[in-house]
Amino acid sequence: QVQLVESGGGLVQAGGSLRLSCAASGIVASIKAMGWYRQAPGNQRELVATITSAGNTNSADSVKGRFTISRDNAKSTLYLQMNSLKPEDTAVYYCNADLVVAGTTVRSWGQGTQVTVSS
Repeated sequence: QVQLVESGGGLVQAGGSLRLSCAASGIVASIKAMGWYRQAPGNQRELVATITSAGNTNSADSVKGRFTISRDNAKSTLYLQMNSLKPEDTAVYYCNADLVVAGTTVRSWGQGTQVTVSS
């Protein structure tokens, strides 16, 4: 069974840093685009950052200059380095990836990891 497993969330004070990881497990031939999304209570899920298989990145204006998305294709792992965290960054963070499995592209989501930033 193919799945994405996230880790690295937690509680941090404003101004602090966290690093999220998302590892793909199972028989995956390759991974296309990957991304991080977040959802705060009462809000819709929103895009945080994306990265293509070639390493091209895109991020939301609210996190530019503070968050960095990266990936290690050899480890099938996605990262999100979050610096200068603000209370408004508090949310459940989800990773997303287009996984190529047995010749088919499957869009998969992780289970989510909670990030809480205290003021």
